[in-house]
Amino acid sequence: MKRSIFPVLFAFLLSACNGWVIQPLPYTPPTPFQATNPPVIYSATPIIIGVTSASATPFLPTATSTPTSLPTSTNMPSLTPSATPTNTFTPTSPGSTLGLSITILGCNTDIDITHGMGEVTNAFVTLKNIGSVELTNLRATLYALDEGRVHPDKTVELTSLPAGYQVTVKLTVDSTYKADTPIQVEVITDQGTFPREGSDSCRDLGIFVPKLEGLKTPVPIQ
Repeated sequence: MKRSIFPVLFAFLLSACNGWVIQPLPYTPPTPFQATNPPVIYSATPIIIGVTSASATPFLPTATSTPTSLPTSTNMPSLTPSATPTNTFTPTSPGSTLGLSITILGCNTDIDITHGMGEVTNAFVTLKNIGSVELTNLRATLYALDEGRVHPDKTVELTSLPAGYQVTVKLTVDSTYKADTPIQVEVITDQGTFPREGSDSCRDLGIFVPKLEGLKTPVPIQ
């Protein structure tokens, strides 16, 4: 009886060490599986997707700027200022004035056989430079309301008319026989165009016609 109790008591003492009646087998944890990637091989040649060693080198377009040539003095269109006619005059020196007086002295009629015309009207006009500036390249022209063909003496030209001088000219137009002839006189100079002077009916001068030898000769204003 004493021999059977001893083995049981020995087993109980051994199980009291960690509380388990039956000790589990020693546990060896499994080695975890780690997937490893294949090593990366670095190459000095760049890899171009879609291009094999047998294919030609792809063309990679590069943005290039094309310089735009600016117009130079040789290909630029030249701008030539156009002369604008003007009837005004700007004195070159302070205090200078510009003035012209046009006086129609009268008319007479004549028959112009030399130029193959019938009746013509002669107008005698006095031009006075009442300004302080010399007038150059004067062109005095006579216009008639019933004018026919252009008469050669319709316009008279003068080289100059100094300040304080006057000149008398004779102008002729082809007019209607025995009819009143309304006329106008216009004077153009290098300094400008002056307003026209007119007459509804040019009166007959009769015996007071200016002397022909004194025409177109500037004289001091009387």
